[in-house]
Amino acid sequence: MWNRIAERLRPFPARLKVARALVELGLGVDQEGNLVCGPVPMDEAKVARALGVDRRVVKETANFIRRDEELRQIFAGLRPAGPFLPDVAKYLGYGVIEIIADPHKVGILAKAATIVSEQAISIRQAVAEDPDLSPEPKLTLVTERPVPGDAVQAILRIDGVRKVSVY
Repeated sequence: MWNRIAERLRPFPARLKVARALVELGLGVDQEGNLVCGPVPMDEAKVARALGVDRRVVKETANFIRRDEELRQIFAGLRPAGPFLPDVAKYLGYGVIEIIADPHKVGILAKAATIVSEQAISIRQAVAEDPDLSPEPKLTLVTERPVPGDAVQAILRIDGVRKVSVY
């Protein structure tokens, strides 16, 4: 997906920066060219300030997206993925496992989930970063309680896994 977006916006670095942030945040563009977070309209000036660009760049990006058939379809369907729990996990009594692995290896999530489930621990959340958007993508698992060390060691033995952090 990202390569298709970047291809169209590459001649416009500031617009590309805005589009990247929209994708990372799950912000969409509605039929009128307005930024939205789900059903909630977003203030272009505040988005621009947060991204360090002029407000007009945000508006131009949204209008460009609205006029481009493929980009319009992509951004009309973007939604935020919901709350990201790792930063509040300890307050909820949850465990967090961050896995850095080869993003092109198949089955890492499935194998890690199997290892966790064999400990009779449920996974509350699984988030895999897109390798096209993140220089070192990671898989984050939030579990109903911290996982024991032997499970962490088993995850480390999964083919393609380079590093595991637990907190």
